[in-house]
Amino acid sequence: MLRLTTAGVLLAALSSLSALPASASDTASPVSPVSPASPGRGSAYMGMGVLSHDGQDGSPSERAAATAQTEGVDVASYQGDVSWSTLWSSGVRWAYTKATEGTYYTNPYFSQQYTGSYDVGMIRGSYHFATPDTTSGASQANYFVDHGGGWSGDGRTLPGVLDIEWNPYGDACYGKSTDGMVSWISDFLSTYKSRTGRDAVIYTATTWWTQCTGNYSGFASANPLWIARYASDAGTLPAGWSYYTMWQYTSSGPTVGDRDKFNGALDRVQALANG
Repeated sequence: MLRLTTAGVLLAALSSLSALPASASDTASPVSPVSPASPGRGSAYMGMGVLSHDGQDGSPSERAAATAQTEGVDVASYQGDVSWSTLWSSGVRWAYTKATEGTYYTNPYFSQQYTGSYDVGMIRGSYHFATPDTTSGASQANYFVDHGGGWSGDGRTLPGVLDIEWNPYGDACYGKSTDGMVSWISDFLSTYKSRTGRDAVIYTATTWWTQCTGNYSGFASANPLWIARYASDAGTLPAGWSYYTMWQYTSSGPTVGDRDKFNGALDRVQALANG
C-alpha cells in the first residue's frame, strides 16, 4: 500500500488545484487558424460544414420535386477522377468543380473534372472556397480567375461561384465582424465581375449567412443564390433572395459528389450560362 507523508498530501492537493481554471475569462483565447485536429489547408470542399451545423441529409420533398428542376453535382479533389458518363446516364446535366481555395491551393483533379463534365455534354462551372482570414477578397477573386474560375460565352460555361461558409480551420466567421465579412465578400464579387463581366453565384447556408454577415441583403439583386440545406426543402433563404437558383440538397459521399437541383428546366441552366 502506498503511504503519503503529510507534505506529500499537501503537494498533491495543490497540484490538483493548479490544474483547475480560475475562471472562464482566464482560459478564454482566440481560436487558432489551424488546430492540430483541423484538416489541412486546401482540403475544404463545398458543404463541408453544412451537415454538422445545419441539419441532416434528406431528400427533396414531393412539392419541390414537382417543380421543374435540373439535376446537378459538385465535386472536389475528394472525388478524384470522376466517371462523368455514369453521372450523365443518371440524369445529371450540370456540374461545378472546385478550382481554388484561398490564394494557396488549386485542385489537382481540376482538369479531369472540369473538362470531363463538359466533354460528356454537361453545362459546367467552377467554384472557389473562400478563406477570408488569409488574404483579401480581391486577391482571392484574381487567384480564382487565374486558375480556372474564368467565364466564356460558349453557352456551356456557368459563372464562377463564391463558396462562403463555415471555416473548417478555425473560427466560424474567420475572425471577422459582420461588417468586415460583407466588405470582404463585396471585394471578391466586384473584382470577379470586373475580370469576367459576370456576377458570381453565392453559395452559402442561411444559418452561416445570418451569423456571419448579419443576414445582409445587399447582394441579392445581382448575385444568384446557391443555398445549402440537407433536408426535405431549402428552408428559409437569406435576406433579400425570394428564391434560390440552385440548391445543394444532399451530401451523397465522396465517390459521386454532392447532389444539387437547379431551380428550373435545362433551358434555365443554359440561360445562366449565356448570361
